[in-house]
Amino acid sequence: MQLIYKFQLSLFFLFGFVTSTNAQNSTISGKVTTYDGTPLTAAIVTITNSGKSVLTNSNGMYFFDNITEIKTIKVTFSGYESTKITVSKVQIGTVLPDIKLVPEIKELEEVVVSGSYNDKRKKEESLNLEIVSQSYIQRNLGGSLMQSLQRIPGVKTISIGSGSSKPLIRGLSFNQVVVVENGLKHEGQQWGADHGLEIDQYNVSRVEIIKGPSSFMFGSDAIGGAVNILPAPLPKLHAFGGNIDFTGKSNNAQIGGSFNLYGRNHNWFFDSRITAMDYADYRVPTDKVQVYNFTVPLYKNHLRNTAGQELDIHTSTGYVSAKFKSIFHISNVNSKSGFFANAHGLEPRNVDNELHDSSNRDILMPYQQVNHFKISNTTSFKIETHALQTQLGFQKNFRREWSQYVNHGYMPAVYPNDMYASENLERQYDKNTFLFNLKDEFELGQHKIAIGANVETQENQIGGWGFLIPAFNQFNTGLFVHDKVQLKDDWMVNGAFRFDYGKINVKQYTDWFPSQVEIDGQITEQYLDRAENFSRAFSSFNWSIGTNYNPGKLALKANVGTGFRMPIAKELASNGVNYHYYRYERGNPDLDPERSYQFDFGIEWKEQKWSVELTPFYNYFPNYIYLNPTAEHDVYYGAGNQVFKYEQSEVNRYGTELQLRYQFAHNLTAEVLAEYLYTVQISGAKEGYTLPFSPPASILTGITYNPEIKKLRDTYFTLDYRYTAEQNRIVPPEKMTPDSHVFNLAAGTKLKVGKQNINLSLQVQNLFNTRYLNHTSFYRLIELPEAGRNFIVSVKIPFLISKSN
Repeated sequence: MQLIYKFQLSLFFLFGFVTSTNAQNSTISGKVTTYDGTPLTAAIVTITNSGKSVLTNSNGMYFFDNITEIKTIKVTFSGYESTKITVSKVQIGTVLPDIKLVPEIKELEEVVVSGSYNDKRKKEESLNLEIVSQSYIQRNLGGSLMQSLQRIPGVKTISIGSGSSKPLIRGLSFNQVVVVENGLKHEGQQWGADHGLEIDQYNVSRVEIIKGPSSFMFGSDAIGGAVNILPAPLPKLHAFGGNIDFTGKSNNAQIGGSFNLYGRNHNWFFDSRITAMDYADYRVPTDKVQVYNFTVPLYKNHLRNTAGQELDIHTSTGYVSAKFKSIFHISNVNSKSGFFANAHGLEPRNVDNELHDSSNRDILMPYQQVNHFKISNTTSFKIETHALQTQLGFQKNFRREWSQYVNHGYMPAVYPNDMYASENLERQYDKNTFLFNLKDEFELGQHKIAIGANVETQENQIGGWGFLIPAFNQFNTGLFVHDKVQLKDDWMVNGAFRFDYGKINVKQYTDWFPSQVEIDGQITEQYLDRAENFSRAFSSFNWSIGTNYNPGKLALKANVGTGFRMPIAKELASNGVNYHYYRYERGNPDLDPERSYQFDFGIEWKEQKWSVELTPFYNYFPNYIYLNPTAEHDVYYGAGNQVFKYEQSEVNRYGTELQLRYQFAHNLTAEVLAEYLYTVQISGAKEGYTLPFSPPASILTGITYNPEIKKLRDTYFTLDYRYTAEQNRIVPPEKMTPDSHVFNLAAGTKLKVGKQNINLSLQVQNLFNTRYLNHTSFYRLIELPEAGRNFIVSVKIPFLISKSN
């Protein structure tokens, strides 16, 4: 058939049959080019109503014969936006006008295309999602990536000081939310509330935040949603340049920046970046805090020992052509940050305040050091109408927590000289992860089908004199099918099915010191086992069905589906004191996988001057995993800490997000961003209670003024006012959180110097230095208010060394 096709095609173009009267009722042809007229070879041209497809030849030409009816032709080509054209009956038997493809977002100015890309993506995805660009992150720059994104309704953070945080989507976090970078799941020690996300926000170009169960896309752990960090745009052809970022923050005296250098010829490219930050203890609008009924004075409002440092290195390189693309990503994120000295361990009264207060930039014990190394390859190529993609990656997360040795329970008063760990190394986690993804995308008529598989292995070793979770290894794999059907131009239906299998092997751990145990009335000393060897295997079948209806200014979407999450090692086998929370945590090896059933709905209306978007949802967990406080108290490893055990219960969750925007004038816009979440446990020991870290309702009102100033571009002044309602629905040991009123100010512009635009931005966070509590903060339990007034200055200077036309 291929030989016959080539012969027909050559005859067609050789003898000019396009003008033949005999062929006018059965043939159609044309040419596919770039915007500047360059022919595109191997572009896929499809007659949508019949599903018949051909590839363009070396001259960009395509040819169909035996055509009786045709409505639209669709053209797709890697790196370019797909295009549809309407064909009338009278055009059959003629040469159609050239079809000129427009490069995707990676080849265009970000601000120009971000809106259209966002609209297109949201209209094709039945789950509720938000898409942000690099310019959005710079405009809302916080201490970490997630802090920069929490202006988005439904997105919050569990903050650990000023330099790190973890995502909280609709009240779910930890291993219930997946973070994906360059197509591969980011694997750290995300189970810990004091463990931040090891991502350099300066290296983030675009982010998709998916609200709701995304297990059919990413497998286990995506039961609450996903933060999908998309690959950076490829450098422009024959360009060599980069950009420099400078950032300064007043609250914690942060200084830092990022340097980017990139280059590309026709097929090969590289893109590299180095980021460095150094910050001091951050300040809060109070001179004392209560640490479990013990008053701790603060020196000059500084939260002692919360300083930190970060050094990140990234590089991407690869080969790109029309039919083949292979890209390597290599990164290393390294950070060192202190824990608030008066809120760590069992003896906050023994902190040497004079030593800590002598400098607000030093990092003394207790502190943590984290190094996250990542290398991955993404290769994509085409075989006829199939677009195949493979992804292979390795990650190494190495975390150490340092603290002075203090004997608890039956631990010896003097640390032994022959111990395997340093006297000050409290805990160590060394996690190696291998990941492999395979995906095939193709079209059958109106069906756009994706079939794929994922494989992941983890090995987590532990060290140090403290113990909370045992060492373990884990294996996960999954298979999925996703079908997207374009029923009409304004109506799309999609469905997905996925099967997952996972196995976890927990390793035995025995105390390094003996404890006194009473047996038959006799006191003996024994080395107690904190964890036993055991294995658990889990499997799950998940599905998702959704639809999108986009008739003009109105956009409707609905999705119903299931989610799945395997219990993690901490939930199955933890058995130790969590000194950050002053509690003893005990796992449950009999836990079942979490299941979730969710219904999402979205409605959006866009006019020229205003738009409104409402995204209600309902979520049911038949067996939510939670940490339940019991009447037991620990006597072996602490000072009588209350024992918390992992259990399961039924849970109902529902809520909504609202986004309303109105343009009063061409340079004056107002917006209202609101969110509401209600959660309740309907069975178990905490029946009637909510869930931990359930964010209260909030509403943000913002006004943006965009003046036209000579020699400046995209100038803006924004004033935000956020009202956060009180949170009285808590689950012990949480505390009720009062309402708060916070104002933020932002301004920015682009200054054209030569052919480059220098981006300048200024923020004043917590404008009036308001003392308020954040219900989802890691330090909420000790009544610690959020950071005080903070001036943030950011400068982005792009440069172009050379560019060939």
